[in-house]
Amino acid sequence: MKAFMTAFLTLAIAFSMTACSACESRNNESSSSSSMSSSMAPSSSDVSSLPSSSMPSDTSKPDLIEDVESGASDLMSAAESLVSPTMSTDFDEIGALDTQMVTWGPGVQVDENNRTLGSLSMQEAYGHLGAYFIAPQEGGKFYLTFDEGYEQGYTGQILDVLKEKGAHAVFFVTLDYVKTCPDLVQRMIDEGHIVGNHTCHHWNPTQKTLDEAYEDIAGLHEYMLENFDYEMFLYRPPEGAFSEQVLAMVQQTGYTTVLWSFAYSDWDPNNQPSYEDALARTEKFIHEGAIYLLHAVSQTNTEILPALIDEVRAQGLEICDWDLPYIPCEG
Repeated sequence: MKAFMTAFLTLAIAFSMTACSACESRNNESSSSSSMSSSMAPSSSDVSSLPSSSMPSDTSKPDLIEDVESGASDLMSAAESLVSPTMSTDFDEIGALDTQMVTWGPGVQVDENNRTLGSLSMQEAYGHLGAYFIAPQEGGKFYLTFDEGYEQGYTGQILDVLKEKGAHAVFFVTLDYVKTCPDLVQRMIDEGHIVGNHTCHHWNPTQKTLDEAYEDIAGLHEYMLENFDYEMFLYRPPEGAFSEQVLAMVQQTGYTTVLWSFAYSDWDPNNQPSYEDALARTEKFIHEGAIYLLHAVSQTNTEILPALIDEVRAQGLEICDWDLPYIPCEG
């Protein structure tokens, strides 16, 4: 979607500049445009605004050109902001925020709509810091995410199921995973999934300095950009551990932090639940606005995934691409 928006805006800019050039050719009757541009430059308020959709007939040529160029610059900046997180490192304003570690788990208590109470409470407490524990209850949406610390041989099968079912997911990967499984990562990208940032070293961010926690994210971000031409923008903290300060740092870099409203004990390949228990557990907590965390090292998750997707849809929900808005930091 971001690539489409960028391409669309770029074409719009090119069309505007072509129209401007034609206008100049028809009206070129006076001295050189360079001297006129310098003598008739628009005010600062003109430069900062987009060009009007209807120009008065007596508008002079240089004003039109500079307005279109200014608009083109604004449009390009807007397009870039949609595509690329700003990996800022100026954390002075967040130094006073709480550094106490919070380890996340949504619990099993639910409201009348089967939405986990823990995730609702955390969303209210930390949503302003750019974090999602649960999605809004609207539109019948359900979000599927997988954590990828290492490959156990099941990711290809998971991708096969998602492709067959016409569903997309977010795969949160570590740097080691990306380096050892580049073909799978490329397949995730090619098949329309989102690749999320699960850091370089899988460090608990609250046990590191703020700069170290930042570098753990930025290192993977840059590696994906350089080797896959892919811009990451979603972050999941290792161990589900965070603090107010960590969330604010991540938000300031332009990332969105994604926690979850459901997870269960599926991460130990040597201690997997049965097919029946896993399916019953995952189906029990289906809810609108769910953010499900499943681990891709789980054989059982791989086996139940087709039935889980079918049940989500049977309950009137749709497994959606990530479309939740970025929450900008204040100030």
